[in-house]
Amino acid sequence: MRTILSLAFLFTVYFTCFAQPEKNLAEKLGYDRNAKLLIVHADDMGLSQATNSAVIEAFQKGGISSGSIMVPCPWFPEIAEFAKDNSHFDIGLHLTLTSEWDKYFFGGVSVAASIPNLLNSKGYFYPSVEEFAKHANSAEVEKEIRAQIERALAFGIKPTHLDNHMGTILASPEYYQILLKIGHEYKLPVLIPADMIGAISKPLLDMLSRDNIVVDHLFMLNQASPAQKWSEPYLKFIENMQPGLNEIIVHLAKNTDETRAIMVNHPDFGAEWRQNDLDFVLSPEFRNALKKHDIKLVTWREIGAVQYPEK
Repeated sequence: MRTILSLAFLFTVYFTCFAQPEKNLAEKLGYDRNAKLLIVHADDMGLSQATNSAVIEAFQKGGISSGSIMVPCPWFPEIAEFAKDNSHFDIGLHLTLTSEWDKYFFGGVSVAASIPNLLNSKGYFYPSVEEFAKHANSAEVEKEIRAQIERALAFGIKPTHLDNHMGTILASPEYYQILLKIGHEYKLPVLIPADMIGAISKPLLDMLSRDNIVVDHLFMLNQASPAQKWSEPYLKFIENMQPGLNEIIVHLAKNTDETRAIMVNHPDFGAEWRQNDLDFVLSPEFRNALKKHDIKLVTWREIGAVQYPEK
């Protein structure tokens, strides 16, 4: 009897001390285990002055919790100065390997001769992921990614994370491995959208998830709606949001002559689209929806502190 009681006591101690479920990300950030975490993220900082102006306004008014910078773009110096002087905002790098506009182009940060396969005959990035994938190679992809990070650091930016313009890194598992390697080297979390990658390859998602924090559910508009119905897809995602780490990606810019000139012939992700996104994230409707559904806004900086506590 005494032996049975002793064993029962030992099992109780074991399960109390050693068999507790490991804390998930929400708990590590100080929330309930089933909390709905959300990053509201603005891409394309540095693309234009109108983009910078819109994203800065959204940061200052609390419409977004995160953003990322396109280092090769012409308006990078302005947004780099803002990021340096406002390091409390959550700003990462939107690593850029494509240049999609009809009359507005950018190439690499690296010397052109060192990344010839990433550039077209005019010396600019290719406009589509398909063309990038056809020409790119791993060595040049790694070289350019490193060059963009180092340029950002040289301008005084302290990036909180790494993500990727137009999803070019998804063109090859090898490119994603390069990005993860560099992320670990700089101790920066990398955007890994589980829904998107899992739909392409479950083994790839399992490989990428190892030692990394993934975004469980990512939402981004891919089709325009009438302006009066612009909020509906976003609000539906918020209403149906699942526990875990979620991210909404928005594309912000003021609808100015500059924006319309850059984005001519591009109604998708164009000037009206970006103004509509800006209006939405600054709207009471958006704030009220987050509050109604008990959504917890988080940042990549907080996630980085969990992934790299020694940094």
